[in-house]
Amino acid sequence: MNTAARAQVAATLVFMASVLFIAGHAPPWCTAIALLSVAWRLSIGFGWLQPPRGRRGARFLFGMLTALLVAAVLANFRTVNGLAAGTALLVVMGALKLIESRTRRDDGIVVGVSLFLLLAAALASQSLWRLPLYLLIVWGACAAIALIAYPGDALRTRTALRLSGRALAMSVPLAAACFLFFPRVAGQFWALERGAGATTGLSDEMSPGSISKLANEYDPAFRVRFAAGLPARAALYWRGPVLNSFDGFTWRRERARFYRAEPLEMLGDPVRYRVTLEPTWQPWLYALDTVDASPRRDVFMSYDRQLSTMDRITDVVSYDAVSHLATRSSGELSTLGRRYETQLPDGRNPRTLALAREIRARTPDDAAYARAVLEWFRTNGLEYTLEPGTTTLDSVDTTLFDSKRGFCGHFASAFAMLMRSAGIPARVVTGYLGGEWNPAGGYLIVRQSDAHAWTEIWLEGRGWTRMDPTAVVAPERLQRGILDLFNDSLPVASVFFRNTWLRQLNHLWDGANQWWQDQVVEFNLRAQFDLLRKLGVESPDWRHLGWAFALALLAWIAWVGLSLRRSVARLKPDRLARAWLRATRRLARVAPPRAAHEGPMDYARRVGALRPELGPRVEALAARYARLRFGPRAAKNEIAQFEREVRRLAV
Repeated sequence: MNTAARAQVAATLVFMASVLFIAGHAPPWCTAIALLSVAWRLSIGFGWLQPPRGRRGARFLFGMLTALLVAAVLANFRTVNGLAAGTALLVVMGALKLIESRTRRDDGIVVGVSLFLLLAAALASQSLWRLPLYLLIVWGACAAIALIAYPGDALRTRTALRLSGRALAMSVPLAAACFLFFPRVAGQFWALERGAGATTGLSDEMSPGSISKLANEYDPAFRVRFAAGLPARAALYWRGPVLNSFDGFTWRRERARFYRAEPLEMLGDPVRYRVTLEPTWQPWLYALDTVDASPRRDVFMSYDRQLSTMDRITDVVSYDAVSHLATRSSGELSTLGRRYETQLPDGRNPRTLALAREIRARTPDDAAYARAVLEWFRTNGLEYTLEPGTTTLDSVDTTLFDSKRGFCGHFASAFAMLMRSAGIPARVVTGYLGGEWNPAGGYLIVRQSDAHAWTEIWLEGRGWTRMDPTAVVAPERLQRGILDLFNDSLPVASVFFRNTWLRQLNHLWDGANQWWQDQVVEFNLRAQFDLLRKLGVESPDWRHLGWAFALALLAWIAWVGLSLRRSVARLKPDRLARAWLRATRRLARVAPPRAAHEGPMDYARRVGALRPELGPRVEALAARYARLRFGPRAAKNEIAQFEREVRRLAV
């Protein structure tokens, strides 16, 4: 490879790495254009293709192409504002700049675009595994800048990498000071849409089989760190979307339905915990049943204790919550609420309706009726399975009388319909049950495979009461997860991580990721104030953060200055510099010593002004020194020749 092309190749490689890093967040056609331009530029850099010659009209065509690509981005996103559209625009503009790159300034712009793309990638994802890759690309970008600054063969690639590594190492204390003390702005700065790649988990609809699909997914839904001990596993019901409308096949949440929430009395000791929720592309949050209040100002709690936000969850979020494992209603269900929660479609699931009439006729009250229905579930051969098969539009009739096979969603749906058939208000609650304890991190991992559905019915004097028919059909489900119950029937990918040592390794890695999320990604203004309190500031505010950052910045500047001074002091003049110093000491007899800021040519002209007969020879000597010093690397014989000329210099 031509040594003159090293800087251009380095800038191209850095651009390529940045484009690949952001590829998942830019349209495929943008990435394709960028990679094609990279391939073309690398082919020129390695000498496989000849660089294009300038032709008349090329700039006009280039301008037209630029306008066309801007219009394409605008048509794709309907805007050029925002991080997603801005990133796509930056990718295609960087590709065009790479194509027209001719000078070192162009290469520097390409590296600058690459760093902005890397910033966009960091805003899109702060996963721990990406950190070393971010640092690697930044290291390469700094080395490319060094090669651009020293064209030709003046700086070896290895020296450029060492130089950039040293510069990055010296910037670490400044980065730490910015991280700890630079005031954080509350709220989310920017976010890229995760799109179809996000794990969506539960939705606000439940049809037969919809929840059993999640049983195959090993992805974590959220993680929970308890302030005190872990509650009993059978009490770990994580409340999600509450479904209150049934058409005979599908349960869904009617968002237009509202009624007055009944007063609720919290019983027992509160359970305090912190949830770290993975992106779901859904608006609701999960909390241990029953949550006391909304955990944040931007989170709403509905009349049926469902938590939701105005925006969909597109990034990892954390929130603190307080729940009680037992409650009691101290009021009556409103008339509107009773009407909503007992509605059934006309003419659907006739055999289930007949069963409800038969059981209702021999039970004295609502509680006895609910117990009788649970006993019917227990004694009529229902089977808990991940493969219940298809159902007819009368899904409850199929589950209870034909297949007798089902998952938690089937049984919750059937039980809720049987309750409503008897005039008992009932609704289906979806969420998660249980979780997997991570001993390495000291927290609970709730996976998508822990998705669950249960039923709540209204009993006079008790209020909404949880009824889990799955616990009657398959009692072991309360103590064991789906992956333990159906280990043989799950896909290989889901079972693979159940291996003992792989599970331990996975726990360690998950614990490291959770630490990164808690201590680094979510290090916010409150954490900064907590740090200042530990440092002795009683009532920290913005001014204390500013002072702390200013002191850290001054300390870093002083440290860098001292380090550079020591480095300069340790520098010894090389053979060429020693020869030039001998020449200047000899010329000091006829002219004042050369100033530190004075270049060799300026010094030679000053000597020539004082001793015109020496001028031509001294200027020739200075010009030779400048060429050997600042031009291409000097050969040994050229340095030896320069030394002989210095020795022959007579003043």
